[in-house]
Amino acid sequence: MKKILVIGGGGYVGSRLVPDLLKLNYKVDVYDLFIYGKKVFSENDKLNLIQGDVRDLEHINTVINNHEIVIHLACISNDPSFELNPKLGKSINLDCFRPLVEISKKKNVKRFIYASSSSVYGIKSEKNVSEDLSLDPLTDYSKFKVECEKILFEYKDDNFETVIVRPATVCGYAKRQRLDVVVNILTNLAFNKRRIKVLGGSQLRPNIHIKDMSRIYIKLIESKKELVNGQIFNAGYDNMTVNEIANTVKKVIGQDVEIEKEISNDNRSYHISSEKIKKILKFEPKFTIEDAVIDLKEAFEKNKLPNSLTDSIYFNIKKMQEINLK
Repeated sequence: MKKILVIGGGGYVGSRLVPDLLKLNYKVDVYDLFIYGKKVFSENDKLNLIQGDVRDLEHINTVINNHEIVIHLACISNDPSFELNPKLGKSINLDCFRPLVEISKKKNVKRFIYASSSSVYGIKSEKNVSEDLSLDPLTDYSKFKVECEKILFEYKDDNFETVIVRPATVCGYAKRQRLDVVVNILTNLAFNKRRIKVLGGSQLRPNIHIKDMSRIYIKLIESKKELVNGQIFNAGYDNMTVNEIANTVKKVIGQDVEIEKEISNDNRSYHISSEKIKKILKFEPKFTIEDAVIDLKEAFEKNKLPNSLTDSIYFNIKKMQEINLK
């Protein structure tokens, strides 16, 4: 029985991944500040929730024992959240990373899986942005992701396997819902306001359904060492423009939804290829952006996301400001 430590497992992706791991009978420890609460997790004798700060290395040192696998999800998780407090972002996203990797290796962790980001590529003109292209991060958030990738690979050997995943923007319903990422934002506004605003519209935005994101982490856990050690995998499907996303939302939520368009000076356009993970790990997605919108629509209809326009629980920046995270 593999024992897995999910650092930052109390967030959006973790709230989907951890239950999926438990269904597969893994023993899971979640290490997190739990600023969004612990209620997203049902009691389970294979689950241990440990409240702690990823920067508290003494605490981490006592926690990382007898874990075969570490999945590192903890970070200030997108550019706007990071820019709210750059010092905080650097302390969580970069400064504590090397010591955390060193502790993991000393404690005989077998495999360390790191959640990077597809934003490390910056703006590319190539039609298919694959893992071997140059990295041109545009923000401190993505620059620190690049730095952490480099740091992790310094420690790779036959006994300490390192693997990096570069996800696109995650979308869809989860127990710890985020409503501050593009598909989820548009769906929330369409359902509750019957109107969505599109800034620009031609920019490409790769997305991945949260169920597929969870499936990828499970694939990275279960794949043979020779397939994953020292590897980087993109994880992004449905490279749709913002206009196409808005039209998909309208199709699902209702034709009465108005789409308002505004000119934008944000010309960032991302489009990534996920052929490598398909070729090497035989991974293919099962879910689309439309599926994500359908799942969210159902959640709204069943009142699983009350006060979705105002409650800080759904918005990283609002919650960080509310608790004055430092």
